[in-house]
Amino acid sequence: MTEHTQWQDTRQLEPAWRGRNVAARRWAVAGALLGLLLALILFAPASWLARGLASASNGHLLITDTRGSIWNGSGLLVLTGGEGSRDASVLPGRISWSMGVQGWGLALRARQDCCFNGELQLRLSPGWGRFEIAVASHADWLARWPSAWLAGLGTPWNTLQLGGSVRMSAREFRLEWVQGRWRQFGQLDLDLLNVSSRVSTLAPLGSYRFSVLGGTPGQGGAQDGISQLRLSTLDGALILNGQGSFGLGKPRFTLEATAAPGREAALNNLLNIIGRRQGARSVFSIG
Repeated sequence: MTEHTQWQDTRQLEPAWRGRNVAARRWAVAGALLGLLLALILFAPASWLARGLASASNGHLLITDTRGSIWNGSGLLVLTGGEGSRDASVLPGRISWSMGVQGWGLALRARQDCCFNGELQLRLSPGWGRFEIAVASHADWLARWPSAWLAGLGTPWNTLQLGGSVRMSAREFRLEWVQGRWRQFGQLDLDLLNVSSRVSTLAPLGSYRFSVLGGTPGQGGAQDGISQLRLSTLDGALILNGQGSFGLGKPRFTLEATAAPGREAALNNLLNIIGRRQGARSVFSIG
């Protein structure tokens, strides 16, 4: 009688033993997957960051020859004409970056001896159905590079072969990805300084400011996701003024070019190239 009872007790314990064994295996698998995920995050290669930048810029801004990880890495900054283009130009020297957790987001710090004004600081803030990139640097200007770098974008920059330099500055500038599109806040300025071109014998042609304007922080972003574009002349013989917008649909921009008094003859051929002549003016438009 005793042996029969012991045999029944063993049969009753067997399902519980099997259940504990299955649970242990599940925890082991879960632990292994979690470890693998942490390893992927901690040791993710720098090329992952490069792919993200290429995707966000439609293939126009690349990081090549990447080294290190997304947390501490370096590479070469390249401008290209996009997919299928043979045009490309690389900035001298490597860009290096470090990234770490800051609050509920990430802080990205980048340096490039040739072109950045000290350290470029960006704040990355992921969220549910949204993503935000904000410029955290407070320098008067953020970066400066030779205008010849723009030739990598292809037409018309490869034809113009610009000389001079481009200086970038920002005022409370941030981009927000929400509901499948970007919204801009603040202002981004690109100053084209002492511009020259191989299609003109007059040098320099002048200095210009190209501004991309969004909404004012606290008052909403660019209306309906549309940013305003402005081009103005700071000084020079070639006077450029333009305005437009981009966001939903195709970008729109209208440029008007004229020659300063006494410079009409020297700039006549260039004005013919820039756009459609309307007397002394040359008008170019897209969109």
